[in-house]
Amino acid sequence: MFRRILAFFKTGPERPRIEDLDLVRRLYERRRASVFLSTVFGYATFYVCRINFSAAKTSMLDEGVMTATEMGVVGSCLLVGYAIGKAVNGFLADRANVARFMSTGLLLSALLNLGLGLKVPFLLFAVLWGFNGWLQAAGAAPCIVSLSQWFSRRERGSRYGVWCVSHNLGEGITFILTASLVAKLGWRAGFIGPGILSLASALVLYHTLADRPETLGLPPVDIYKNDPVPKEAAVAPVGELQAKVLRHFGVWVVGISSALMYIARYAMNHWGFVWLEKGKDYDTETAGLVLAIYSVTGFIGSFTSGIISDRFFASRRNELTLAAGVVEILSLVALYVIPPGNIWLDAIAMALWGYAMGILVAFLGGLMAVDMVPPRAAGAAAGLVGMVSYVGAAIGDSVSGRLIDLGRMVGADGSTVYTFEGVFMFWVGASILSAILALLVWNVGRGLASPAPRG
Repeated sequence: MFRRILAFFKTGPERPRIEDLDLVRRLYERRRASVFLSTVFGYATFYVCRINFSAAKTSMLDEGVMTATEMGVVGSCLLVGYAIGKAVNGFLADRANVARFMSTGLLLSALLNLGLGLKVPFLLFAVLWGFNGWLQAAGAAPCIVSLSQWFSRRERGSRYGVWCVSHNLGEGITFILTASLVAKLGWRAGFIGPGILSLASALVLYHTLADRPETLGLPPVDIYKNDPVPKEAAVAPVGELQAKVLRHFGVWVVGISSALMYIARYAMNHWGFVWLEKGKDYDTETAGLVLAIYSVTGFIGSFTSGIISDRFFASRRNELTLAAGVVEILSLVALYVIPPGNIWLDAIAMALWGYAMGILVAFLGGLMAVDMVPPRAAGAAAGLVGMVSYVGAAIGDSVSGRLIDLGRMVGADGSTVYTFEGVFMFWVGASILSAILALLVWNVGRGLASPAPRG
């Protein structure tokens, strides 16, 4: 039974190479378009089943379903499960049939979310949400592996940047549609609605994603696009390349810098509703609209990040990463100091924060590490960075929940009042350390892969 399961998910054997060049071109371009669109919209749906808990939190707090500290623990369970899954699934994705691997993960996550639409005890909720984190980790690494298999190094920065908009699409759906469901139907709808959407998406992905080009009788992408990889990377066993990833200084530094950046990112994803509703007196739908602004500008930041770095910085990511880090820190501070009732100022600060975060997620969250390694070890690099990133996010989520609870007071009228000074200092401090740490890899070259072409 176990062998059958492994065989189902394992990448297929290479087929005899198609000799008709015109047929190769037609098949390649059709598949590349299908794979690219599937990774973008498919991964967006993963997000809908991951941060939907954020939209339901205020309603759950008001109904006494959980405390903020318990919610922090639940959020950390998801992120720990996701971190472990990112590492394991990243290494597995280099050897897997991406279409089967990714669609199965989304299918199971959808079913789990449908189940959580029922009221379950805190401990069971935490365990199930942690398992959802593992299932969610079947999304990013397969997407990165698929992009590395179907697009060459010269194309990868631009394609990767565009793919990163999937984060923002998923966030936008959550901040607007899921928030509306929760406002109208209650917190349970925040799990049932995303579950139904993801169930349909998983069935589509199974048919629109694809295994490696070689399994279809097509040449490797570096040959098809005349963009050869170093000989060592082309002939070395996958396991050997993955082992080098584990010893790569630059990949680890990028991962830790990303972990600190993810503390601020998931602060907004997981606690943005609570902060805007309890700290700035927005209702749920208005809070969702303000948060959706960051999804839109984050979309633009991710979309343009790879294009700008490929065309104007010769595929170097460092300069743009530093600039984005500074903007992210300043706009996060602005979001805190702007007094309640200034929705347009909040919107402008959120827009700047989102654009900068879109660039940072694209670069620190994966592309800078992927640039350092051969395509056949891309999953391992993405998995390692993802694991470290989400360990940081998990720690940050628990600390954030505890700091928010510590800032809870009883008002003069007997109502519960929250102050957010301590938690914002935590978020800003993590962002500053992330920017400083990223400077350590300013001159780190691609240790396992050759430099990208200049000009």
